[in-house]
Amino acid sequence: MANGRQATAKRLNMAERSKQQMELHFPGFHSSWIWHRKTNDGFTTVPRTMPIVMQAIDAQSKGQPAGHTLLCLWARSPDNPVVVIENPATFAAEAGFLGERAVDTWRKRMRTLRDLWMIQTKPGPTGEFHYVLLLNPNAAMEWMRGQKMVQDGIYSRFIDRLMEVGAFGEIEAVHEVWKAQAEANSIAAAVAAAAAEPAAPKEIPAPPVAG
Repeated sequence: MANGRQATAKRLNMAERSKQQMELHFPGFHSSWIWHRKTNDGFTTVPRTMPIVMQAIDAQSKGQPAGHTLLCLWARSPDNPVVVIENPATFAAEAGFLGERAVDTWRKRMRTLRDLWMIQTKPGPTGEFHYVLLLNPNAAMEWMRGQKMVQDGIYSRFIDRLMEVGAFGEIEAVHEVWKAQAEANSIAAAVAAAAAEPAAPKEIPAPPVAG
């Protein structure tokens, strides 16, 4: 068979496929209308599972949904996991909270995110949430599932999406960490229990029998 008609065609990667579809379905658009992270400024990296993660968060914070607050934190991250919040009012406004109680409302959402293990925080000059560590939302989702905080339907879509983007290994890694922690805790408990037990008295040999 000629080289031009190979039995197995080359699989296009996501970027090549997207470019091909752009040229086919939306030809002629000027580049000024298209946002591309390699040519446009102001971007960060966000997990592709984020929309499903946000749904799970909102389902656990009904009446006070915190999913969008998490997205705003990721949008502000400098492409590394630590966000420094110099002006809480700015973050509150971007999350959609306005008025006199905007910052208080935002702080409540931040506490929800912390309780769900989406973030960890340290206080600083601007208060309780000056330093924010963005945790892996995929790992946090697995923790939430273990705490029975994620509905079956949402979790199924989350796992499907993880496998689709090739990130299911992150869940396996989390379980390995938990297993190692459990083993370490078990060993530490055994050592502590042994240390708490009174030392057994030394046996004194019987005197020799008289001849």
